[in-house]
This record gives sequence, C-alpha cells and structure tokens, in this order.
Amino acid sequence: MNRTHLDSINKVLRRSTRLASHGHLRTPPPLASFSCTSLFVSSSSSSSSSSSSSSLQALQNSPKKPVLSPLYNLLSETQNPGKLVDLICSSLKNPNPHLALLRNELRSLLSHLGSDEISRVLLRCQSDHASALAFFNWVKDDLGLRLSARNYCLAIHIVAWSRQFPQAMKLLTELVEVAEDVVAPDGDVFGALLLSSEGCNWDPVVFDMLIKAYLKMGMVEGGRGAFRKATEAGFVPSVISCNFLLHKLLRLNCIKECWQVYGVMGRVGIHPNSHTFNILTNVLCEEGDISMVYEFLEKMEEEGFEPDIVTYNTLIYSYCKKERLEDAFYLYRIMFLRGFVPDLITHTALINGLCRIGKVREAHKLFHQMVNRGLTPDIKTYNTLILGYCKESKMQESRLLLHEMIGRGICPDDFTCLVLVEGYENKGSLVSALNWVVELRRFGCTISYEIYDHLIDSLCRENRPFAAKNFLDGISKDGYIPTLHMYKKLIESFCKCDGANEALLLKDEMVCKNMKPDLEVYRALICCLCRTGRSEESEALMEEMDKGRVSPDLDICRALICGYCKEKNVDRAESLLGLFSAKFHIQDSESYNALIMTVGEERDAAKLMALQDRILKMGFVPNSQSCKHIIDGIRNAVMARKQPS
Repeated sequence: MNRTHLDSINKVLRRSTRLASHGHLRTPPPLASFSCTSLFVSSSSSSSSSSSSSSLQALQNSPKKPVLSPLYNLLSETQNPGKLVDLICSSLKNPNPHLALLRNELRSLLSHLGSDEISRVLLRCQSDHASALAFFNWVKDDLGLRLSARNYCLAIHIVAWSRQFPQAMKLLTELVEVAEDVVAPDGDVFGALLLSSEGCNWDPVVFDMLIKAYLKMGMVEGGRGAFRKATEAGFVPSVISCNFLLHKLLRLNCIKECWQVYGVMGRVGIHPNSHTFNILTNVLCEEGDISMVYEFLEKMEEEGFEPDIVTYNTLIYSYCKKERLEDAFYLYRIMFLRGFVPDLITHTALINGLCRIGKVREAHKLFHQMVNRGLTPDIKTYNTLILGYCKESKMQESRLLLHEMIGRGICPDDFTCLVLVEGYENKGSLVSALNWVVELRRFGCTISYEIYDHLIDSLCRENRPFAAKNFLDGISKDGYIPTLHMYKKLIESFCKCDGANEALLLKDEMVCKNMKPDLEVYRALICCLCRTGRSEESEALMEEMDKGRVSPDLDICRALICGYCKEKNVDRAESLLGLFSAKFHIQDSESYNALIMTVGEERDAAKLMALQDRILKMGFVPNSQSCKHIIDGIRNAVMARKQPS
C-alpha cells in the first residue's frame, strides 16, 4: 500500500473528527504541521499531548488521571508515580529485562499505570520493537490490564514499521476481536489506526493488513468496509488484498459487491493481475450470463493478460454445470490449439457434465483418455463417475471402479460410501450394501459413523430391526456407539414388529449408557406391550416415566385403556381412564368408547349404566359412537334375558 499525500490524510482526519459537534472530538492539527522531532515524542511531551488532545482521549478506556502532586518528587524513584514511565523504560533498555522482577519492585506504583502511561512507554520504545512488544504482552498477559485502542494501535504501528508482519497481523486480529469494547466510535479500527499514526513511526501497510485481518476472520463486511475507508483516505491497497476480498465476496455470492470492488480498483489505480481476472470470470459465470464472458476475455487480453488454464477450467466447469456440453468441449479443443494441456480439473469437470445428462459411458471413455494421457485420477474423479453409474443403478460398474480406486491406493471417502449405499438402496439391495461395508472394513477402510447411522436407519425403515441389531453388534466391536436417535429408531422398529423383549433390552442398554429415554421411546414400548397383551408390564414403564418426569400423552392413554379392555380387565381400564383425566387432563373419547363397548358386551345393562354415570362424573361427554355402544349394550342385555335358560 503506497503512502498517500499529506493533504489527503488531513482531509480524512478532519472527516473522522466531525463528532466534535457533539463535544467528543476536536480536529487535530494537520500532519504537515508536525515537525520531525514531534514524531519521536519524549515522555513529557507524550503526556501533555495525550492530556490536551481530546481526539486521542476518545480512544482511551481508562479514566483521566489526576495531576500528580509535586510532593511526590520528595519520595524515592520506586515510590514516585511521576517516575513510573522512566523506571519501566530504563528496565526495558537492559540487555535482558526482567519484567517479572520489575513487577515486584514497582508494586506500589502499578496502580498508576494507565492507558496514557502505557502509550508513553510504547512511544519511547518504538525504535526497539522487541522491547515494545515484551512490555505490551507483559501489561496484557501478566498484569491483566485492559488495553485501550491507542495502546493496541501503537504496538501495531511499531511492529509493522519494523517489518514484523506476522506479529502485526496477530495484534490486528486481537484488536478486531475486541473492537466493539475498546474502539470508539462504532468499533472503527481503521479510524483508530489512522489517528494513532500521528504520534509514532508508521507504515501504510497496516491498512492493507487490516483488510486481510478482517477477511481471515471471516468478517467479510468488515474487510469491505476497511477497503472502502482505505481507498477514500487515499491509500492504495495491494492487488493481493483486493483479490482476497473478491474471492471472499464471490464465495458469499455477493456478485454486485464484486463489481463494485473491481470498479474502485480501476479508479484508484490498482492494476489487476491474472488471478483478479480469473476471479471475475467466476463472478460472470455465477451471474449466469456466459455471453458476457467473451467480452470480458477480450478486455482481459487488451489489458495484456492471456487466459490461463484456470480461466479455461472455470469456463468449462460453468458450461458443464449449465449442461452446455458442446460449448464446454469446444473450449476443451481450443485449449490444445492455444498450447494449454487440459489437466485433472478440466477432465473431472467434463466427466461430471456428461454424467449430469446421463452419458455415463461417454464419461467413462473420457476417463480412460485422461489416464492414457498420463493423468492420475483422484478421489473426486472416481466419485463423479461412481455417482453417475449409481444414478443409473449400474452397481456392478460402480463396484469395479471402487476396486480400481482402491488398487491405485485411493481410499474411499464418506461421499463414495454414501453414494454406493444409496445406490444399492435404490436398487432394493440393502443387504448388498451391508455386505459391501463389511468388505471395506475387512480391507481396513475407515467407515464413518454417519454411514453406519444411515444403514441402521435404512434397515429400521424397512422394518428389519433384527438385521439392524446384528449389524450394530458387529460395528460396536470397532468402537461405534449408537446415539440416542439411533437407539430410538431401533426401539421403534422392534416395537412395530412386536419385538417388545428386544426393545426393552435396548432401553435398558440406553439407561446404562446414561441416555434418558424420552416420550417417544416410552410411547413405542407401551403401545407394543399393550398391543401384544402385556398391559400390566407397561404400567411399570408408567412408573419410570413418573420418576423421570416424563408425562404420558394421548397415545399412551389410548394404548393402555384399549389394551386392558382387550384383556377384559375393565376395572383397571376404568381406573386408568379416571387417572389420565384427573392427573394429566387427558380425556380421550376413543378410550371412553372402548370401555363402554367392552362392558356392553357383558350383557349387563345395570353395570353398563352405572359405568356410564361414573364416566359422566369424570367430565366425559358421550358422542354418537358412545350412544351407539350404550344402545347396543342394552339391546344385548335385553336379548340375553329373553333367551330361555
């Protein structure tokens, strides 16, 4: 980044101090009015400057220190607060300064070490960046003092001036992280760096580094803001920083902002390089206007840049993505005419494009051509072709490619495994997928837990819980531990298949692993037990739910009452109907009707009407189905009396 003219800096400084109208800042004198000696301020001048300049005070976090009494001069140096800066600087000048010992010597004075004093020490040490940095870290890490924005900015300027760029970037990153707390107004790190440059040696490269710091931290909007402020202030960022910013904006699909940055680059005189044009080619491709690409390429050539292999690969990938294979292969042929040899990326993009439109055989031919040209396919190339075959349910070809890949020493990744598993699944050969995974494990290939989860889930969805459990037992030997979600899937699948005993064992296994069963687990178990005539056992689960503070729902209520009605235990069914109504406020008409119908089948009209009265007192309201069951029950009772004994 080039140093701007002094008058442009003064203009920005005046713009940064417009808050003076609110009583916070006053305009600093122009930089041109500073003498050479004013850049190397002494401790006394730094102190007076910091106390008189309200523009610098706006960046301080510590309260303003009271003026020290002259009587302090009667004390020894180690007890005189006025000598604190001198003592620290004197210690730092030693060949091997011991700041830990200094802390003990100055224990009584450290309470006077505020933001202004820290800045004065840093300014005195600006010709010795190692001492300045040692002092800065001592104050921050050992003393635990809260540093102001000016403290940070001075330290950054000092190490950047000394060409210690990695350390400067580290400090910039720290400042950006705490900007909202220490920088005023509005966390303006750029403004803080610019203001603090008045009192020390500085290099405009810090503003270029600030852009990179924001972008490396993923704060793209902050990086764009720093770029804008830098160019408005007259600084010229490097093309590397501009490319970094363009790349980040492209990844966020901020197409409009990319062109804005490119426009500013041209306006301030930043000359793009081939990387810039390749990024912008990507931008055009993302916009979807491929016709504009050729105009841009012509402009690129006018600027003196020839399209390189990255440019061609970008265009070919974009054409393949939009299924414009004729244009993609036209560029593929042009590459040879222009003296560029298509690389692995080129061929993988074309193979992917052919697979997209179902031309897997042509893609495989191109794959062989690529190998014959001496290119070694990677995992992405193999995955692309395997996916193409799996989409067409050609699992034999996919499996041969997998064996070829392993033979080349390329281990399948999660994508390979998932694609093949889903391919077998779509073909209705889930068992083949299981056998294939077992085979891979035998060959020492690592299978991710996500693949195991997917297979168990698929088996459960196909109502094959016993196969899922056997598979689980096998992979558990490799350290696989099912999640709560997978346990729930297995339990629900067993319950659907009336495998209550196996489901209960899994529930106990969950508890042993400190996994708390939830409502879904209890619902599946209780419904299964009641459906299979084991309603009494399900009440033990109700007690567990009560201890675990898991409230039953309508499905559990219905399962229990209907289960007891099926077992002809109407007394227990009636008791539970009342319990659910009183304690859990669940009044289920279907449960009520099931109980009425069961009692009505006993052909005892008096018992039926007495039950109806008790249920009405619980707050139940009969519906049309209830009335039908009551009428049927009374009719059955009447007909039973008419029959001869």
